[in-house]
Amino acid sequence: MNRRPNLSTRRVAGAAFALALGVGSVTSAQAAFPNQLPFMCFNTAHTFHQTFGPNSFFTAENVQGPTSFQENPPTSKPTVTFPLRQGTAGSHGHTVYDVVTDASDQTLAQSLGVNFTPKLANAGGTAAVQHSSSTDPTAIIVPGDVDFSPIRVLVPSATGFPPTSAAPGAVGNNGYSPLVQLPSGVVINAPQVGDGANTNGADKSHWADKVESVDAASRTVRYAITNGCYEDQSVHYVSFDASAAGPAAIEDVTFAPVIGNVPFPDCGTNDINVNGPFINPGCGRESLIAFTNGQTGRDNVQRQGLNAAILDQESPLNILEDVPNNGGQFNYSPMWDIHLVQWNDSVPLASRLRQTGFARAKALVGTQAQSITPAGTLSNTFQATGFIVNCPLVSIFANN
Repeated sequence: MNRRPNLSTRRVAGAAFALALGVGSVTSAQAAFPNQLPFMCFNTAHTFHQTFGPNSFFTAENVQGPTSFQENPPTSKPTVTFPLRQGTAGSHGHTVYDVVTDASDQTLAQSLGVNFTPKLANAGGTAAVQHSSSTDPTAIIVPGDVDFSPIRVLVPSATGFPPTSAAPGAVGNNGYSPLVQLPSGVVINAPQVGDGANTNGADKSHWADKVESVDAASRTVRYAITNGCYEDQSVHYVSFDASAAGPAAIEDVTFAPVIGNVPFPDCGTNDINVNGPFINPGCGRESLIAFTNGQTGRDNVQRQGLNAAILDQESPLNILEDVPNNGGQFNYSPMWDIHLVQWNDSVPLASRLRQTGFARAKALVGTQAQSITPAGTLSNTFQATGFIVNCPLVSIFANN
């Protein structure tokens, strides 16, 4: 099994926008885990905090990093500070700024202080990557770049989701992908966060919306974190790109359709049924569940879903199938294969309780909920909705 053995407890497809997803009024907070919070799955009290890194598949669960990034103190709006890398991109070879979060080679991951993610090797040689002519992973030279000048549009409907209007605030050009294949064949996750015009992170015409600040002297960038759930624990991850325009608008990230070519749909969901050490040969994705019509309310400990994210302006608390962990089977990938799940209208709003475990949430499909298909229809069969988001993991807050 790929689960963490030592622990005792354990945003939206364009076609789906057309669905009429019914949601009732906001309820008061319901009973929840004692240390659960409205904006994250668990509080940090009486827990250990593990930062992921190049050795997370091989070390004890409570061993930190080592990482090249620094997670800042936890708040309802957490951030992480990355080394700011400078590269070259575009048809005219202009400066771009990026961060590196994952590498498919362990030695390189250790050198960079990033997540070792062997699954990314399966994206190599596919249309999901762009190729760097530089052998230096900290100074990539790629054809694709990002236009950060568009103004993000996200107009909530009465129920939040689906929004009445949505457009991404950043758009990839020239085959841009955050997945960069080096001449050695190694694949790194190097999302671009600035177009090189200046070092003023507040200038959103040239920097990603989730960039909080840039320190040019120390060559670092502070970036917003998203709260998520994994096996009844709280995880932190960072969102950079989405393969569909609607999800990019909701997540407030770069629209990068190329990453939709990461192989292959639903390959991550059955990882636990395949013997390791390398899972589902050819698979570069891992699965994530996002509810569309859970409870809302910024002070409600049962809040969860894309509707809650839009209306509350807090994290949707999506549910991850796996994280890097000792004894795992290399299942983790930052290329999350999104499974949109809609509570059935027959389930009262007060009964739509926050889900914090992937298997339990998946089991609701066909009984109390349905999957949204790539065509935007509803199905009693659990399946991917048809788009990917690039969300590298940062850390986990786990119960002792």
